[in-house]
Amino acid sequence: MDALVSSLPAVVEIVTKPYFFPTLTLTILLIFYLLQQKKWAYLKSYVKLPPFDRGLPFVGHAIGFGKHPLQYADQMYQKYGPVYTLEVLGKRLTFLVGPEAQEPFFAGTDLEMDQDEPYSFAVPLFGPGVVYDVPLEVRQQQLKFLRAALRSEIMKTYVSPIIFEAKNYFNKWGNSGVVVLRDELARLIILTASRALMGDDVRERLSGQVAELFQSLDEGLTTITMFWRDAPIPAHRRRDAARIEMCNLFSKIIEERRANPDIKHEDALQSFMEQKYKDGRKMSNSELAGMMIAMLFAGQHTSSVTSSWTGLFLLNHPEHLKRVLAEQEENRKKYGEDLTYEALKDMPFLHACLLEALRLHPPIIFLMRKLMVDKEICGYTVPKGDTLFTSPALSGRKSPNWSNPDKYDPDRWLAPREEDKAVKFGFIGFGGGRHVCLGEQFGYLQVKTIWATLFRNFTFEMVDPFPEPDYSALVVGPKACRVRFTRK
Repeated sequence: MDALVSSLPAVVEIVTKPYFFPTLTLTILLIFYLLQQKKWAYLKSYVKLPPFDRGLPFVGHAIGFGKHPLQYADQMYQKYGPVYTLEVLGKRLTFLVGPEAQEPFFAGTDLEMDQDEPYSFAVPLFGPGVVYDVPLEVRQQQLKFLRAALRSEIMKTYVSPIIFEAKNYFNKWGNSGVVVLRDELARLIILTASRALMGDDVRERLSGQVAELFQSLDEGLTTITMFWRDAPIPAHRRRDAARIEMCNLFSKIIEERRANPDIKHEDALQSFMEQKYKDGRKMSNSELAGMMIAMLFAGQHTSSVTSSWTGLFLLNHPEHLKRVLAEQEENRKKYGEDLTYEALKDMPFLHACLLEALRLHPPIIFLMRKLMVDKEICGYTVPKGDTLFTSPALSGRKSPNWSNPDKYDPDRWLAPREEDKAVKFGFIGFGGGRHVCLGEQFGYLQVKTIWATLFRNFTFEMVDPFPEPDYSALVVGPKACRVRFTRK
Protein backbone atom coordinates (compact mmCIF):
# COMPACT_ATOMS: atom_id res chain seq x y z
CA MET A 1 0.00 0.00 0.00
CA ASP A 2 2.85 2.37 0.87
CA ALA A 3 4.48 1.69 -2.51
CA LEU A 4 1.21 2.44 -4.29
CA VAL A 5 0.80 5.72 -2.42
CA SER A 6 4.39 6.72 -3.10
CA SER A 7 3.92 6.18 -6.84
CA LEU A 8 0.85 8.43 -7.12
CA PRO A 9 2.77 11.68 -7.72
CA ALA A 10 4.55 10.13 -10.72
CA VAL A 11 1.24 8.87 -12.13
CA VAL A 12 -0.35 12.28 -11.70
CA GLU A 13 2.60 13.90 -13.47
CA ILE A 14 2.22 11.57 -16.50
CA VAL A 15 -1.55 11.99 -16.71
CA THR A 16 -1.32 15.77 -16.65
CA LYS A 17 1.13 15.90 -19.56
CA PRO A 18 -0.54 17.57 -22.60
CA TYR A 19 0.24 14.60 -24.86
CA PHE A 20 -1.24 11.94 -22.54
CA PHE A 21 -4.90 11.82 -23.61
CA PRO A 22 -4.27 12.21 -27.38
CA THR A 23 -1.72 9.39 -27.16
CA LEU A 24 -4.13 7.22 -25.14
CA THR A 25 -6.92 7.87 -27.66
CA LEU A 26 -4.71 6.97 -30.62
CA THR A 27 -3.53 3.84 -28.85
CA ILE A 28 -7.11 2.70 -28.18
CA LEU A 29 -8.11 3.38 -31.79
CA LEU A 30 -5.08 1.48 -33.09
CA ILE A 31 -5.91 -1.51 -30.88
CA PHE A 32 -9.51 -1.41 -32.07
CA TYR A 33 -8.37 -1.27 -35.71
CA LEU A 34 -6.02 -4.22 -35.28
CA LEU A 35 -8.75 -6.23 -33.60
CA GLN A 36 -11.08 -5.48 -36.50
CA GLN A 37 -8.43 -6.59 -38.99
CA LYS A 38 -8.01 -9.83 -37.07
CA LYS A 39 -11.80 -10.23 -36.83
CA TRP A 40 -12.24 -10.22 -40.61
CA ALA A 41 -9.09 -12.23 -41.40
CA TYR A 42 -11.08 -15.44 -41.93
CA LEU A 43 -12.83 -13.85 -44.92
CA LYS A 44 -9.67 -14.27 -47.02
CA SER A 45 -10.55 -17.95 -47.41
CA TYR A 46 -13.74 -17.11 -49.36
CA VAL A 47 -13.47 -17.13 -53.16
CA LYS A 48 -16.30 -14.75 -54.12
CA LEU A 49 -17.70 -12.45 -51.44
CA PRO A 50 -20.33 -9.81 -52.22
CA PRO A 51 -19.01 -6.29 -52.93
CA PHE A 52 -17.80 -4.91 -49.59
CA ASP A 53 -17.66 -1.23 -48.62
CA ARG A 54 -15.88 -0.63 -45.31
CA GLY A 55 -16.62 3.08 -45.09
CA LEU A 56 -14.96 5.36 -42.55
CA PRO A 57 -12.43 3.96 -40.08
CA PHE A 58 -14.01 2.55 -36.92
CA VAL A 59 -17.59 3.74 -37.59
CA GLY A 60 -17.97 2.31 -41.10
CA HIS A 61 -21.22 3.57 -42.65
CA ALA A 62 -22.93 4.29 -39.34
CA ILE A 63 -23.32 8.03 -39.98
CA GLY A 64 -24.79 7.86 -43.49
CA PHE A 65 -26.90 4.79 -42.86
CA GLY A 66 -28.15 6.09 -39.52
CA LYS A 67 -29.14 9.46 -40.96
CA HIS A 68 -31.24 8.16 -43.86
CA PRO A 69 -31.15 4.34 -43.95
CA LEU A 70 -33.40 3.70 -46.94
CA GLN A 71 -31.85 6.36 -49.18
CA TYR A 72 -28.38 5.15 -48.22
CA ALA A 73 -29.23 1.51 -48.93
CA ASP A 74 -30.67 2.56 -52.30
CA GLN A 75 -27.51 4.48 -53.20
CA MET A 76 -25.40 1.43 -52.42
CA TYR A 77 -27.77 -0.74 -54.48
CA GLN A 78 -27.29 1.59 -57.44
CA LYS A 79 -23.53 1.31 -56.97
CA TYR A 80 -23.09 -2.41 -56.24
CA GLY A 81 -26.22 -4.25 -57.38
CA PRO A 82 -28.65 -6.58 -55.58
CA VAL A 83 -26.16 -8.05 -53.06
CA TYR A 84 -23.58 -5.97 -51.18
CA THR A 85 -22.05 -5.67 -47.73
CA LEU A 86 -21.47 -2.60 -45.56
CA GLU A 87 -19.55 -2.34 -42.33
CA VAL A 88 -21.46 -0.50 -39.58
CA LEU A 89 -19.87 -0.11 -36.15
CA GLY A 90 -17.79 -3.22 -36.59
CA LYS A 91 -20.61 -5.37 -37.98
CA ARG A 92 -21.02 -6.74 -41.51
CA LEU A 93 -24.47 -5.94 -42.90
CA THR A 94 -25.28 -7.69 -46.17
CA PHE A 95 -28.19 -6.24 -48.14
CA LEU A 96 -30.39 -8.30 -50.47
CA VAL A 97 -32.52 -6.38 -52.98
CA GLY A 98 -34.97 -7.90 -55.46
CA PRO A 99 -36.77 -11.25 -55.74
CA GLU A 100 -33.75 -13.39 -56.64
CA ALA A 101 -31.61 -12.05 -53.81
CA GLN A 102 -34.50 -12.13 -51.34
CA GLU A 103 -35.56 -15.72 -51.95
CA PRO A 104 -32.83 -17.35 -49.79
CA PHE A 105 -33.72 -14.90 -47.01
CA PHE A 106 -37.34 -16.02 -46.91
CA ALA A 107 -36.86 -19.66 -47.93
CA GLY A 108 -34.12 -20.36 -45.37
CA THR A 109 -34.83 -22.33 -42.20
CA ASP A 110 -34.70 -20.86 -38.70
CA LEU A 111 -31.45 -22.75 -38.14
CA GLU A 112 -29.94 -20.93 -41.13
CA MET A 113 -31.54 -17.52 -40.64
CA ASP A 114 -31.69 -16.61 -36.96
CA GLN A 115 -33.97 -13.82 -35.73
CA ASP A 116 -32.89 -13.63 -32.09
CA GLU A 117 -29.79 -11.45 -32.34
CA PRO A 118 -31.04 -8.92 -34.95
CA TYR A 119 -34.28 -8.38 -33.03
CA SER A 120 -32.87 -8.58 -29.51
CA PHE A 121 -33.57 -4.85 -29.22
CA ALA A 122 -37.27 -5.78 -28.89
CA VAL A 123 -36.74 -7.87 -25.73
CA PRO A 124 -37.07 -4.90 -23.33
CA LEU A 125 -40.35 -3.99 -25.07
CA PHE A 126 -42.00 -7.40 -24.82
CA GLY A 127 -40.22 -8.65 -21.71
CA PRO A 128 -38.32 -11.83 -20.88
CA GLY A 129 -39.52 -15.22 -22.01
CA VAL A 130 -41.36 -13.99 -25.10
CA VAL A 131 -40.67 -14.23 -28.87
CA TYR A 132 -37.02 -13.16 -29.24
CA ASP A 133 -35.96 -14.11 -25.72
CA VAL A 134 -36.72 -17.84 -25.90
CA PRO A 135 -35.22 -20.89 -27.62
CA LEU A 136 -36.43 -21.58 -31.15
CA GLU A 137 -38.66 -24.47 -30.07
CA VAL A 138 -40.51 -22.26 -27.57
CA ARG A 139 -40.83 -19.39 -30.05
CA GLN A 140 -42.37 -21.74 -32.61
CA GLN A 141 -44.99 -22.76 -30.05
CA GLN A 142 -45.71 -19.11 -29.21
CA LEU A 143 -46.15 -18.34 -32.91
CA LYS A 144 -48.63 -21.22 -33.05
CA PHE A 145 -50.55 -19.53 -30.22
CA LEU A 146 -50.58 -16.29 -32.26
CA ARG A 147 -51.95 -18.10 -35.31
CA ALA A 148 -54.73 -19.57 -33.16
CA ALA A 149 -55.68 -16.08 -31.94
CA LEU A 150 -55.86 -14.81 -35.54
CA ARG A 151 -57.62 -17.70 -37.28
CA SER A 152 -60.50 -16.75 -39.53
CA GLU A 153 -63.28 -17.91 -37.16
CA ILE A 154 -62.02 -15.57 -34.44
CA MET A 155 -61.27 -12.81 -36.94
CA LYS A 156 -64.96 -12.59 -37.75
CA THR A 157 -65.67 -11.70 -34.13
CA TYR A 158 -63.24 -8.78 -34.33
CA VAL A 159 -65.27 -6.88 -36.94
CA SER A 160 -67.99 -5.62 -34.59
CA PRO A 161 -65.56 -4.23 -31.98
CA ILE A 162 -63.56 -2.43 -34.68
CA ILE A 163 -66.70 -0.90 -36.20
CA PHE A 164 -68.01 0.06 -32.76
CA GLU A 165 -64.79 1.91 -31.90
CA ALA A 166 -64.53 3.57 -35.30
CA LYS A 167 -68.08 4.92 -35.18
CA ASN A 168 -67.67 6.18 -31.63
CA TYR A 169 -64.39 7.87 -32.46
CA PHE A 170 -65.60 9.60 -35.62
CA ASN A 171 -68.84 10.68 -33.98
CA LYS A 172 -66.70 13.00 -31.85
CA TRP A 173 -65.31 14.78 -34.90
CA GLY A 174 -68.39 16.93 -35.36
CA ASN A 175 -69.73 18.07 -38.72
CA SER A 176 -66.54 19.57 -40.15
CA GLY A 177 -62.99 20.36 -39.20
CA VAL A 178 -59.31 19.82 -39.90
CA VAL A 179 -57.27 16.92 -38.50
CA VAL A 180 -53.78 15.46 -38.85
CA LEU A 181 -54.81 12.14 -40.37
CA ARG A 182 -51.75 10.20 -39.17
CA ASP A 183 -52.30 11.17 -35.53
CA GLU A 184 -56.05 10.53 -35.57
CA LEU A 185 -55.70 7.04 -37.02
CA ALA A 186 -52.91 6.14 -34.61
CA ARG A 187 -55.16 7.00 -31.66
CA LEU A 188 -58.11 5.13 -33.13
CA ILE A 189 -56.19 1.93 -33.79
CA ILE A 190 -55.02 1.72 -30.20
CA LEU A 191 -58.73 1.69 -29.28
CA THR A 192 -59.79 -0.82 -31.94
CA ALA A 193 -56.91 -3.15 -31.06
CA SER A 194 -57.67 -2.85 -27.35
CA ARG A 195 -61.32 -3.72 -27.91
CA ALA A 196 -60.84 -6.50 -30.46
CA LEU A 197 -57.66 -8.17 -29.24
CA MET A 198 -57.76 -7.51 -25.50
CA GLY A 199 -61.48 -7.59 -24.85
CA ASP A 200 -64.16 -5.35 -23.41
CA ASP A 201 -62.82 -5.52 -19.85
CA VAL A 202 -59.44 -4.14 -20.91
CA ARG A 203 -60.94 -1.52 -23.22
CA GLU A 204 -63.61 -0.26 -20.81
CA ARG A 205 -61.44 0.05 -17.72
CA LEU A 206 -57.87 0.40 -18.92
CA SER A 207 -57.88 1.89 -22.41
CA GLY A 208 -56.57 5.28 -21.28
CA GLN A 209 -53.80 3.70 -19.27
CA VAL A 210 -52.94 1.19 -22.00
CA ALA A 211 -52.71 3.98 -24.61
CA GLU A 212 -50.48 6.10 -22.36
CA LEU A 213 -48.22 3.18 -21.48
CA PHE A 214 -48.07 2.09 -25.11
CA GLN A 215 -46.86 5.54 -26.08
CA SER A 216 -43.99 5.24 -23.59
CA LEU A 217 -43.13 1.82 -25.02
CA ASP A 218 -43.28 3.21 -28.54
CA GLU A 219 -41.04 6.16 -27.72
CA GLY A 220 -38.54 3.74 -26.19
CA LEU A 221 -37.83 2.23 -29.61
CA THR A 222 -35.20 4.55 -31.09
CA THR A 223 -32.29 4.20 -33.49
CA ILE A 224 -30.03 4.00 -30.43
CA THR A 225 -32.08 1.01 -29.22
CA MET A 226 -31.09 -1.06 -32.23
CA PHE A 227 -27.40 -0.82 -31.35
CA TRP A 228 -27.61 -0.43 -27.55
CA ARG A 229 -30.95 -1.63 -26.27
CA ASP A 230 -30.23 -0.85 -22.60
CA ALA A 231 -28.54 2.52 -23.06
CA PRO A 232 -29.16 4.65 -19.93
CA ILE A 233 -31.35 7.24 -21.62
CA PRO A 234 -34.68 8.67 -20.40
CA ALA A 235 -36.68 7.02 -23.22
CA HIS A 236 -35.44 3.58 -22.16
CA ARG A 237 -36.19 4.22 -18.49
CA ARG A 238 -39.76 5.21 -19.38
CA ARG A 239 -40.04 2.17 -21.67
CA ASP A 240 -38.99 -0.23 -18.91
CA ALA A 241 -41.33 1.34 -16.35
CA ALA A 242 -44.24 1.24 -18.83
CA ARG A 243 -43.72 -2.45 -19.61
CA ILE A 244 -43.74 -3.34 -15.90
CA GLU A 245 -46.90 -1.31 -15.35
CA MET A 246 -48.61 -2.86 -18.38
CA CYS A 247 -47.73 -6.33 -17.12
CA ASN A 248 -49.32 -5.43 -13.78
CA LEU A 249 -52.50 -4.23 -15.50
CA PHE A 250 -52.78 -7.40 -17.57
CA SER A 251 -52.11 -9.58 -14.55
CA LYS A 252 -55.14 -8.11 -12.77
CA ILE A 253 -57.38 -8.81 -15.76
CA ILE A 254 -55.97 -12.33 -16.14
CA GLU A 255 -56.57 -13.17 -12.49
CA GLU A 256 -60.14 -11.86 -12.67
CA ARG A 257 -60.86 -14.03 -15.71
CA ARG A 258 -59.40 -17.08 -14.02
CA ALA A 259 -61.54 -16.41 -10.97
CA ASN A 260 -64.67 -16.20 -13.17
CA PRO A 261 -64.32 -19.01 -15.74
CA ASP A 262 -68.06 -19.01 -16.55
CA ILE A 263 -67.84 -15.57 -18.20
CA LYS A 264 -67.02 -16.10 -21.87
CA HIS A 265 -64.60 -13.87 -23.76
CA GLU A 266 -63.88 -13.92 -27.49
CA ASP A 267 -60.57 -12.14 -27.90
CA ALA A 268 -56.87 -12.79 -28.35
CA LEU A 269 -56.14 -12.56 -24.62
CA GLN A 270 -58.61 -15.37 -23.86
CA SER A 271 -57.21 -17.43 -26.73
CA PHE A 272 -53.71 -17.07 -25.27
CA MET A 273 -54.93 -18.01 -21.79
CA GLU A 274 -56.34 -21.27 -23.11
CA GLN A 275 -53.22 -22.34 -25.03
CA LYS A 276 -50.77 -24.92 -23.66
CA TYR A 277 -47.14 -25.65 -24.42
CA LYS A 278 -46.17 -29.16 -25.47
CA ASP A 279 -45.30 -30.01 -21.87
CA GLY A 280 -48.85 -29.13 -20.78
CA ARG A 281 -47.91 -25.82 -19.15
CA LYS A 282 -49.98 -22.70 -19.76
CA MET A 283 -48.39 -19.31 -20.22
CA SER A 284 -47.53 -17.32 -17.11
CA ASN A 285 -48.97 -13.86 -16.49
CA SER A 286 -45.68 -12.33 -17.60
CA GLU A 287 -45.68 -14.33 -20.83
CA LEU A 288 -49.33 -13.49 -21.52
CA ALA A 289 -48.65 -9.80 -21.00
CA GLY A 290 -45.60 -9.97 -23.25
CA MET A 291 -47.54 -11.70 -26.02
CA MET A 292 -50.28 -9.08 -25.84
CA ILE A 293 -47.77 -6.23 -25.93
CA ALA A 294 -46.07 -7.83 -28.95
CA MET A 295 -49.38 -8.26 -30.76
CA LEU A 296 -50.54 -4.72 -29.93
CA PHE A 297 -47.19 -3.24 -30.92
CA ALA A 298 -47.07 -4.98 -34.29
CA GLY A 299 -50.72 -4.35 -35.12
CA GLN A 300 -50.85 -0.71 -34.08
CA HIS A 301 -47.90 0.38 -36.18
CA THR A 302 -48.64 -1.50 -39.36
CA SER A 303 -52.35 -0.70 -39.34
CA SER A 304 -52.05 3.00 -38.48
CA VAL A 305 -49.28 3.63 -41.01
CA THR A 306 -51.00 1.68 -43.79
CA SER A 307 -54.34 3.35 -43.01
CA SER A 308 -52.73 6.77 -43.24
CA TRP A 309 -50.97 6.16 -46.55
CA THR A 310 -54.08 4.50 -48.04
CA GLY A 311 -56.22 7.52 -47.32
CA LEU A 312 -53.61 10.07 -48.34
CA PHE A 313 -52.94 8.39 -51.69
CA LEU A 314 -56.66 8.24 -52.45
CA LEU A 315 -57.18 11.90 -51.56
CA ASN A 316 -54.22 12.73 -53.82
CA HIS A 317 -55.68 10.66 -56.69
CA PRO A 318 -59.35 11.60 -57.12
CA GLU A 319 -59.76 9.27 -60.12
CA HIS A 320 -59.10 6.28 -57.82
CA LEU A 321 -61.11 7.76 -54.95
CA LYS A 322 -64.12 8.00 -57.27
CA ARG A 323 -63.88 4.24 -57.93
CA VAL A 324 -63.57 3.44 -54.22
CA LEU A 325 -66.71 5.48 -53.45
CA ALA A 326 -68.62 3.74 -56.25
CA GLU A 327 -67.50 0.37 -54.88
CA GLN A 328 -68.80 1.37 -51.44
CA GLU A 329 -72.21 2.18 -52.90
CA GLU A 330 -72.39 -1.20 -54.62
CA ASN A 331 -71.30 -2.89 -51.41
CA ARG A 332 -74.09 -1.18 -49.44
CA LYS A 333 -76.67 -2.30 -51.98
CA LYS A 334 -75.44 -5.88 -51.77
CA TYR A 335 -74.85 -6.24 -48.00
CA GLY A 336 -76.87 -3.43 -46.42
CA GLU A 337 -75.75 -0.51 -44.29
CA ASP A 338 -73.99 -2.59 -41.64
CA LEU A 339 -70.43 -3.65 -42.32
CA THR A 340 -69.85 -7.36 -41.91
CA TYR A 341 -66.88 -9.66 -42.34
CA GLU A 342 -68.29 -10.79 -45.69
CA ALA A 343 -68.90 -7.19 -46.82
CA LEU A 344 -65.35 -6.18 -45.94
CA LYS A 345 -63.92 -9.13 -47.85
CA ASP A 346 -65.85 -7.98 -50.94
CA MET A 347 -64.08 -4.65 -51.54
CA PRO A 348 -61.49 -5.58 -54.19
CA PHE A 349 -60.58 -2.09 -55.36
CA LEU A 350 -60.21 -0.67 -51.84
CA HIS A 351 -58.06 -3.69 -51.05
CA ALA A 352 -55.92 -3.00 -54.14
CA CYS A 353 -55.52 0.64 -53.05
CA LEU A 354 -54.40 -0.56 -49.63
CA LEU A 355 -51.81 -2.92 -51.15
CA GLU A 356 -50.51 -0.24 -53.49
CA ALA A 357 -49.98 2.13 -50.55
CA LEU A 358 -48.20 -0.68 -48.70
CA ARG A 359 -45.98 -1.38 -51.73
CA LEU A 360 -44.84 2.24 -51.99
CA HIS A 361 -44.58 2.99 -48.28
CA PRO A 362 -44.34 -0.11 -46.06
CA PRO A 363 -44.16 0.68 -42.33
CA ILE A 364 -41.19 -1.65 -41.80
CA ILE A 365 -38.41 -0.67 -44.20
CA PHE A 366 -35.94 -3.44 -43.24
CA LEU A 367 -36.22 -7.08 -42.19
CA MET A 368 -33.19 -8.75 -40.60
CA ARG A 369 -31.66 -12.17 -39.98
CA LYS A 370 -28.33 -13.40 -38.57
CA LEU A 371 -26.79 -15.82 -41.09
CA MET A 372 -25.75 -18.99 -39.28
CA VAL A 373 -24.26 -20.84 -42.31
CA ASP A 374 -22.45 -19.83 -45.48
CA LYS A 375 -25.03 -19.11 -48.16
CA GLU A 376 -24.80 -18.87 -51.96
CA ILE A 377 -26.81 -15.86 -53.14
CA CYS A 378 -26.79 -14.53 -56.72
CA GLY A 379 -23.39 -16.10 -57.40
CA TYR A 380 -21.78 -14.75 -54.22
CA THR A 381 -20.86 -16.63 -51.06
CA VAL A 382 -22.26 -14.70 -48.10
CA PRO A 383 -20.32 -15.80 -44.99
CA LYS A 384 -21.94 -16.97 -41.79
CA GLY A 385 -22.02 -14.30 -39.14
CA ASP A 386 -23.24 -11.56 -41.48
CA THR A 387 -26.47 -9.81 -40.60
CA LEU A 388 -28.78 -9.97 -43.62
CA PHE A 389 -31.01 -7.01 -44.49
CA THR A 390 -33.84 -7.11 -46.97
CA SER A 391 -36.10 -4.15 -47.60
CA PRO A 392 -39.84 -4.18 -48.36
CA ALA A 393 -39.47 -0.51 -49.31
CA LEU A 394 -36.74 -1.10 -51.89
CA SER A 395 -38.36 -4.30 -53.13
CA GLY A 396 -41.61 -2.43 -53.74
CA ARG A 397 -39.84 -0.21 -56.27
CA LYS A 398 -36.87 -2.24 -57.51
CA SER A 399 -38.39 -5.65 -58.23
CA PRO A 400 -38.73 -6.21 -62.00
CA ASN A 401 -42.37 -7.31 -61.79
CA TRP A 402 -43.57 -3.75 -61.14
CA SER A 403 -44.35 -1.69 -64.25
CA ASN A 404 -43.72 2.04 -63.77
CA PRO A 405 -42.88 1.29 -60.09
CA ASP A 406 -42.93 4.88 -58.76
CA LYS A 407 -46.51 5.40 -59.93
CA TYR A 408 -49.49 4.88 -57.61
CA ASP A 409 -51.44 2.37 -59.69
CA PRO A 410 -53.88 0.12 -57.76
CA ASP A 411 -54.90 -1.72 -60.95
CA ARG A 412 -51.54 -3.52 -60.94
CA TRP A 413 -53.00 -5.77 -58.21
CA LEU A 414 -56.12 -6.75 -60.13
CA ALA A 415 -56.73 -9.20 -62.98
CA PRO A 416 -55.52 -9.43 -65.64
CA ARG A 417 -52.30 -7.69 -64.56
CA GLU A 418 -51.72 -9.10 -61.03
CA GLU A 419 -48.11 -7.96 -61.04
CA ASP A 420 -47.48 -9.21 -57.51
CA LYS A 421 -47.80 -12.80 -58.76
CA ALA A 422 -45.27 -12.45 -61.59
CA VAL A 423 -42.30 -13.57 -59.48
CA LYS A 424 -41.88 -15.29 -56.13
CA PHE A 425 -41.24 -12.81 -53.30
CA GLY A 426 -41.95 -9.91 -55.63
CA PHE A 427 -44.04 -8.31 -52.87
CA ILE A 428 -42.83 -8.49 -49.26
CA GLY A 429 -44.86 -5.73 -47.61
CA PHE A 430 -45.82 -8.19 -44.85
CA GLY A 431 -42.66 -10.27 -45.11
CA GLY A 432 -42.71 -13.69 -46.71
CA GLY A 433 -42.05 -17.39 -46.36
CA ARG A 434 -42.34 -19.06 -42.98
CA HIS A 435 -42.26 -15.72 -41.19
CA VAL A 436 -44.88 -13.81 -43.13
CA CYS A 437 -46.66 -11.45 -40.74
CA LEU A 438 -49.31 -13.38 -38.80
CA GLY A 439 -51.38 -10.23 -38.38
CA GLU A 440 -51.61 -9.52 -42.09
CA GLN A 441 -55.33 -10.35 -42.40
CA PHE A 442 -56.17 -8.50 -39.17
CA GLY A 443 -54.35 -5.46 -40.54
CA TYR A 444 -56.34 -5.58 -43.78
CA LEU A 445 -59.53 -5.91 -41.76
CA GLN A 446 -58.76 -2.84 -39.66
CA VAL A 447 -57.73 -0.63 -42.59
CA LYS A 448 -60.76 -1.48 -44.71
CA THR A 449 -63.17 -1.12 -41.79
CA ILE A 450 -61.82 2.33 -40.96
CA TRP A 451 -61.92 3.68 -44.51
CA ALA A 452 -65.26 2.10 -45.35
CA THR A 453 -66.67 3.84 -42.26
CA LEU A 454 -65.03 7.14 -43.14
CA PHE A 455 -66.01 7.18 -46.82
CA ARG A 456 -69.61 6.32 -45.99
CA ASN A 457 -69.90 9.24 -43.58
CA PHE A 458 -67.50 12.00 -44.69
CA THR A 459 -65.99 13.80 -47.63
CA PHE A 460 -62.33 14.84 -47.47
CA GLU A 461 -59.85 17.21 -49.04
CA MET A 462 -56.16 17.68 -48.36
CA VAL A 463 -55.07 20.92 -46.69
CA ASP A 464 -51.32 20.30 -46.93
CA PRO A 465 -49.22 18.95 -49.82
CA PHE A 466 -48.80 15.20 -50.06
CA PRO A 467 -46.35 14.28 -47.28
CA GLU A 468 -42.90 12.72 -47.34
CA PRO A 469 -42.15 9.61 -45.26
CA ASP A 470 -40.91 10.29 -41.73
CA TYR A 471 -37.64 8.36 -41.43
CA SER A 472 -36.92 9.68 -37.93
CA ALA A 473 -38.81 6.68 -36.52
CA LEU A 474 -37.99 2.99 -36.95
CA VAL A 475 -41.55 2.37 -38.12
CA VAL A 476 -41.93 4.75 -41.06
CA GLY A 477 -45.19 6.61 -41.53
CA PRO A 478 -46.09 9.87 -43.28
CA LYS A 479 -45.06 13.21 -41.89
CA ALA A 480 -47.89 15.29 -40.48
CA CYS A 481 -50.47 16.14 -43.13
CA ARG A 482 -53.74 17.93 -42.42
CA VAL A 483 -57.01 17.02 -44.12
CA ARG A 484 -60.37 18.75 -43.98
CA PHE A 485 -63.45 16.60 -43.38
CA THR A 486 -67.14 17.34 -43.86
CA ARG A 487 -69.86 15.04 -42.58
CA LYS A 488 -72.30 13.85 -45.24
